[in-house]
Amino acid sequence: MSKRQDIEDVLNKAFAPRALEVVDDTESHRGHAGFTEGVESHFNVMIRAEAFKGMNRLARHRAVHSALGADLIGSIHALALDVDV
Repeated sequence: MSKRQDIEDVLNKAFAPRALEVVDDTESHRGHAGFTEGVESHFNVMIRAEAFKGMNRLARHRAVHSALGADLIGSIHALALDVDV
């Protein structure tokens, strides 16, 4: 299974979002730090879920990082988050 799919599966399970988009943006970072041929390492995530209601931006980002877990987060070079209710 791809890292992109792992991210999507974890976030769907943790937050039951009404909208979720996980984009592997690794190729656009070719030649930059963190790029390794054939390794998914850069992602853009847009997620909308009621689970984030009442949380500020930092708390929402922390919740996503916590759900993804240290192993998955540790294997990602860059993770851009757009998190809202």
